[in-house]
Amino acid sequence: MEQPQLRLRSMTVLLTPSQVAERAGVAVSALHFYEREGLITSTRSAGNQRRYTRDVLRRIAFIRTSQRVGISLAEIREALSTLPVDRAPTKADWPRLPRRWRTSLDERIARLQRLRDDLDGCIGCGCLSLKRCRLQNPDDTLGAQGPGARLLDPS
Repeated sequence: MEQPQLRLRSMTVLLTPSQVAERAGVAVSALHFYEREGLITSTRSAGNQRRYTRDVLRRIAFIRTSQRVGISLAEIREALSTLPVDRAPTKADWPRLPRRWRTSLDERIARLQRLRDDLDGCIGCGCLSLKRCRLQNPDDTLGAQGPGARLLDPS
């Protein structure tokens, strides 16, 4: 059974950590982590319990989606810091956040495509010192160090 929502500010519905966690699909500990990292904020009830505004759900969705595509927490924090603090972000506020990442995401996609294409020649070979290995030994730089394995951990 869902807990009742508290109204601590006029016309603002505040959610408990468990309500936010359930609706966002994250653990309560993740909410606390996001808050420590400055990604989301909460208010406190009269009993000093955390309460979240509903717009935190959209922020969490943005955080999780951004992390899935490899955006760092620092970059996410910077993007979220551009959102208004005096009101819930509107539909118009959200599209501009990921625009700043377009170039770096395009570069990452290109690197991943090169990796995918280069792996075709490496899978199963087990040798990372081939003269033509563009992943671990571009231009056979390891060959200049003499014969034998150079990348294996001796322990």
